[in-house]
Amino acid sequence: MTPSAPESPAARIVLGVAGGIAAYKSVDVLRRLRDHGYYVSPVLTPDATRFVGAVTFSALASEPARVSLYGDATTPIPHTYLGQNADLIVVAPATAHLIARYAAGLADDLLTATLLASRAPVLLCPAMHTEMWEQPSVQENLATLRRRGVMILGPATGVLAGGDVGAGRMVEPAEICDTVTAFLTSDTTRLLSGRRVLITAGGTREAIDPVRVITNRSSGKQGYALAEVAARLGASVTLVTAASRPIALDVVRDVNVVAVESAADMAHEVFQRENDHDVIIMAAAVADFTVRAQPHKIKKDQGPPSIVLEPTVDILATLGSRRRPGTVLVGFAAETEDVVGRAREKRRRKQCDLMVVNDVSAANVGFDHETNEVTLIDRDETITTISLRSKEAISYEILASVSSLLLRGDS
Repeated sequence: MTPSAPESPAARIVLGVAGGIAAYKSVDVLRRLRDHGYYVSPVLTPDATRFVGAVTFSALASEPARVSLYGDATTPIPHTYLGQNADLIVVAPATAHLIARYAAGLADDLLTATLLASRAPVLLCPAMHTEMWEQPSVQENLATLRRRGVMILGPATGVLAGGDVGAGRMVEPAEICDTVTAFLTSDTTRLLSGRRVLITAGGTREAIDPVRVITNRSSGKQGYALAEVAARLGASVTLVTAASRPIALDVVRDVNVVAVESAADMAHEVFQRENDHDVIIMAAAVADFTVRAQPHKIKKDQGPPSIVLEPTVDILATLGSRRRPGTVLVGFAAETEDVVGRAREKRRRKQCDLMVVNDVSAANVGFDHETNEVTLIDRDETITTISLRSKEAISYEILASVSSLLLRGDS
């Protein structure tokens, strides 16, 4: 005998709670998920109960919280019951230890056994101290899980246990719930189902000589987040990336990745694909100028070289001037002053349907951060500000606007 299913067709969520101080926030995550009408089954690791009590979760959840790997008369094999019936598994917090065991395929407690016994999508919300988050082993484990299709939300930057400040703070319960709702809704309605989306990411690199380049500070993280979310929303995604270092994709198997180096390379790859896509999102930081490169390495003893800059092709403006009716073109702008005014003028000049602009002089915004804060300006001059949040959450907002533009069909 197993616990009865919910009377309504509400999505069933397994809420995993690992043993970290952020476990106290998981109670709020549970409450918010229940307020949205989801059927939530909490699973706590034994270490989690050192921070929070199973009774608290049982009182708020759809069914009693579970801790033991071993079943009882009502649920003799709890990990298969939970894993097979879940529509989504959310682990918040996901500690470094939990992430390592999951990546290694271990099943030594109920939570890891449930993760391995399920084909449901998984959302991990990491939480740990900055030094742990930055450990190569942790990042390699996360990259392994991303390659397998696991979604990662956060962490955020802020105050940590002990009063330290840095990366590693679990994202807030409201954002976790918003992400869950967006994902489950998109999984049902598939906002971009059947759409072909081309996304560019990263900063191009312009060669000075065979060993030196001119580039910018773009990491490609926002473009990669857009690719991940677009794939989750049902789109067929092509990612043209000039990111200087590899960034693991949650949905790498569902994204066609094209690596480029220079602005000219990116222009070539984008232009030969532009007519095959319904949406083009130019999130890359494309160099405005390239260099008349030297064929041999410039020697220091020859004195400062004369570097001749030449303008690159304006990919966004070219796309805007010749795009097919019914397609949606999205541009990005990084500004430090008169942010909205400059972005509004750029949208008009480049003939975009939507301009996404951020103030890169603000804290925790833009280049190489895990978070972003943007303003959207559409072709009706409607301005929408998206407050500071993870780049995944920002991507949902951008792509929701793209979906609306596609439905209007008057691009």
